[in-house]
Amino acid sequence: MTDPSAHSSASGAGYWKLVGRQFARNRLALYSLVALGLLATFAAGADLIAGNKPLYMEYKGKVYFPAFRQYLVHTGIGEWPKELRRRKNLKRLRADVAVFPPIPWGPSEIVLGQKYQSPGPDHLLGTDRLGRDVLAGIIHGSRYALVIGLVSVSISLLIGVVLGAMAGYFGGWTDLLLSRLFELWSAIPAIFLIITAAAFFPPSLFFIMIIIGLTGWVTIARLTRSQFLHVRNYEYVEAARALGCATPRVIWRHILPNAIAPVLVPATFGVGLAILAESGLSFLGIGVPAETITWGAILAGARSNAAAWWLAVAPGLAIFFTVTLYNLVGDGLRDALDPKMPGADS
Repeated sequence: MTDPSAHSSASGAGYWKLVGRQFARNRLALYSLVALGLLATFAAGADLIAGNKPLYMEYKGKVYFPAFRQYLVHTGIGEWPKELRRRKNLKRLRADVAVFPPIPWGPSEIVLGQKYQSPGPDHLLGTDRLGRDVLAGIIHGSRYALVIGLVSVSISLLIGVVLGAMAGYFGGWTDLLLSRLFELWSAIPAIFLIITAAAFFPPSLFFIMIIIGLTGWVTIARLTRSQFLHVRNYEYVEAARALGCATPRVIWRHILPNAIAPVLVPATFGVGLAILAESGLSFLGIGVPAETITWGAILAGARSNAAAWWLAVAPGLAIFFTVTLYNLVGDGLRDALDPKMPGADS
């Protein structure tokens, strides 16, 4: 565990530069981070890679970019042109020129007569029981996986850091009561909490993010508490108090920056666990809207037809590799933050 007093004597930028150098020495972790960056890029540009709207289209003497326009429509910034507003399927439009994405299928697009098609030239990863392209679903499902993973872990971080900081800084009865809360909350089975909550709330991705975030903050809170107990009596903290700094400023400005680094490690692992949890819930049909195409929902389709092996293999590999990448990044970050690693002081 790193010594916070060493951090306080050096600039924050210098410390994180050292961590970055240590992390870069772990090639496997570095390549995993690059792979996650590529995955995030694919997720952000999913409509440009797999979709039923043209990237470029000429229609009645005008030029359109429907796939790009779709981003503006979804964010509420723009709207569809009048000529395209009522056209749900632009493939049927008699355009003069139309350039479609590499995978010309939307994730929810049903292709008639193409149920349970095995992987082939038209559908590289096959189709499901409704005739929807599996590869398009995998690409668009990566959006939900990454967003749910990051947002749920952010919720866990917010709750865990706040409660852990309060317990570690104030001590006494505050620490005692919050520590009992940590123990009580960790004793509740996560799946029991999720199923119970699902009975009272309508299916939504927002619900999934909240409930996963609420089940993953205890470890972060305990680690934050231990870090604050270790740092709160350091000289620079005492000096801040002597200068009359308010308690919130001491906690968030002086202690937290020197205590947050070890907390980032379980947070990184937590993203992978959140993706795994979301996939499991989608597989069980809990909390996720039926029309939402997620990796777990695609995987669940394999239950109705054991011969459609691609419905299990494709999303299963996507989940496996994504979770593995986050775990490798977490391992690399943990090693980079460990002062006992070779070269940490160089």
